[in-house]
Amino acid sequence: MGAADADDALNSWTIRNIVGTMFPILIGLSVLEMGSGYVLEELQETYLGNPTLLVLVPVMIGMGGNLGAILSSRLSTRLHLGVLEFDVRDEVLWTNIIAILGLAATVFSALGVAAWVVGQVIAEPMALGELLLISISSGMSLAVIAIGLSLAATYVSYTQGLDPDDTTIPVVTNLCDILGVVVLSGVAIVVLN
Repeated sequence: MGAADADDALNSWTIRNIVGTMFPILIGLSVLEMGSGYVLEELQETYLGNPTLLVLVPVMIGMGGNLGAILSSRLSTRLHLGVLEFDVRDEVLWTNIIAILGLAATVFSALGVAAWVVGQVIAEPMALGELLLISISSGMSLAVIAIGLSLAATYVSYTQGLDPDDTTIPVVTNLCDILGVVVLSGVAIVVLN
């Protein structure tokens, strides 16, 4: 890295540059975020008919974004270290992807059981098998989506000359919020009908 490259990197860390990059992204994501509320409103009947599903909604939304944020930050770090290759033969990349999928399987299995317990106490109970199927199916689907979004956001940031530390996590977490509601709702409708 030459002196000119170092100066360019330091100049990109100004408040003006960061706000100029992030403001349009955050405005666009805020508009899209309203979509998840719309989806919840449209599927109100499904959720009110099965109140235990409401336990899954906030955790599903949060975990999808968290899984994507974990992978995005790992990819950004590897990119800054100069060791990230957008190559299907990159073993470290596959190790990170498998770790995210393993974490998702663990978390969404535990979430299904926890939602069942909460449902037994305060809501109309659902069958444990149905709840686990909904939680694990939608959770693993969301994890795959989060992985794809993380890879795409990191790659696009890199190719557009943007710092992935600034762009990937907001993009991935917001899109996973929206898609988490859509995926959970879709899986719940298929399983319950």
